[in-house]
Amino acid sequence: MSLIFKNPCKWVVIWACVFTCLILRGYAQVSISNATADSLICELAAIEEDDQFFRQHMEQVQAKFGGDSKEMKQLLRDMKQADSLNFIKVSAILERYGWPGAEAIGYSANTTVFMVIQHANLAQQDRYLPLMRKAVKEGKAPASQLALLEDRVALLHHQKQRYGSQVEWNMKTNTYSLLPLEDPEHVDERREEVGLRPLKYYLKDCCNIDWSVEAYLKAQETAEPKEKR
Repeated sequence: MSLIFKNPCKWVVIWACVFTCLILRGYAQVSISNATADSLICELAAIEEDDQFFRQHMEQVQAKFGGDSKEMKQLLRDMKQADSLNFIKVSAILERYGWPGAEAIGYSANTTVFMVIQHANLAQQDRYLPLMRKAVKEGKAPASQLALLEDRVALLHHQKQRYGSQVEWNMKTNTYSLLPLEDPEHVDERREEVGLRPLKYYLKDCCNIDWSVEAYLKAQETAEPKEKR
């Protein structure tokens, strides 16, 4: 039995979607037809709600039931199912229109396209990573978002991340740790190039991690002998 249930009142969702469309249309300079843009904006507003719903409850469930509880496992199953359904919808948009871009559908809806790819599986990410790279070159997607996707894909391919955007959450202890990072001495230079703030501030605010290059390198030196055994 699922732990969390969405609001079954359809009119609430409908009116929320209509309101979102009215707000976001004001920020979109449409390059496709107005009707198509409005439809995409509304559809992506609903997808964003589905994408964030379970993620917004993870820490609450962890605190109440524990990271290894049946409630948490059910939440993760529900989230994975929602991610799969969202990917099908966003994939259909990308196949038909390419990467729409903020000028066509607004910043929020365009970000939702990225989030769904970011939360997809590796094969799906590999499929659309080249398209997002092209979108960044064309000004249809921000480089800061591409950096997050590049980091996640690299780690899933057992490589080190370049921008330090990805952390690991220990659900049992409710603590975070930075996943393997390439060339940490120059990470802030790379982050600045794509519009990301220094890593130590990002990690402190998002995950309460006190990070420095020196401490990271020292920890890596301690860990390396264990990995070779």
